[in-house]
Amino acid sequence: MEDYDQLVALDYPVFLGSEIRQPLPENARFHIVPVPYEESVSYGGGTAKGPSSILKASWQLETWDGLSSPCDEGIYTRSPVSVEGSAEQVIDNIAKATQEILALGKMPVALGGEHTVTYGLIKGFLDAGVSDFGVVQIDAHADLRDAYEGNPYSHASVMKRIVDENVPLFQLGIRAFCPEEISTREEFGVYYLDADQLVPQRIHNIELPESFPSKVFFTVDIDGLDPSVFPSTGTPVPGGLDWYQTLNLFESVARQRKIIGFDLMEHAPISGFHAYDFAASMLVYKLMGIIQRNSQWS
Repeated sequence: MEDYDQLVALDYPVFLGSEIRQPLPENARFHIVPVPYEESVSYGGGTAKGPSSILKASWQLETWDGLSSPCDEGIYTRSPVSVEGSAEQVIDNIAKATQEILALGKMPVALGGEHTVTYGLIKGFLDAGVSDFGVVQIDAHADLRDAYEGNPYSHASVMKRIVDENVPLFQLGIRAFCPEEISTREEFGVYYLDADQLVPQRIHNIELPESFPSKVFFTVDIDGLDPSVFPSTGTPVPGGLDWYQTLNLFESVARQRKIIGFDLMEHAPISGFHAYDFAASMLVYKLMGIIQRNSQWS
């Protein structure tokens, strides 16, 4: 294990390092994977700084999340995934890191970075031979374009890459999409509850279709939440989910299926506004707590 004092001095300190020591990888249920990848952002930038800001802000968290102490399960913070080279190389790097975590029987928790990162995680599960899993996505955007600005690995195409792998998809909170993406939904049988239903009707719980797989990877694009909660993103869209609605939707899925990993993508820190960094770190920790308390799926 690396020297603890050296670890906390890095730009990527261990998650919740003010309260817990970095455990051995084999002793931690949750493996934090920082991926500071930012290549195809199409509006505001800054997502490359998201993982570092979340890790630093996590030092202000309480270990007790209000219902339990997720850190009791063990939280191991990995070194950042290399984001040098082509998109294909970065995706492969993410996939290999994911496979290493799965080989230990542990859960990847990725911090992005642009949403393209999620495809690397899903590729890692597939390459590891994991089958019968689906993806549940909270997002403002459908991300189902086959390519955006000529780039098939754009953050606007990540979910298309995933359904191309025959991974079932359920989308929550979408409120910005194009006709191509509507057609893709129909072609691939994508399930969805968009923001125009979820938000006005204050829906906090969903029922997954019986046919949806027994295991779920949950991806959260921070712009899925309303900009009043998280303006710290490059592509804000009004009319999004609120804080408690997001947590409740996640928990409603966790009660029905086994969560095999999750991520938080597209956080772009705003200089001088550390409240959003802290909120992002708290969101990650709260999601860990929900998984911990739904122990029937352990």
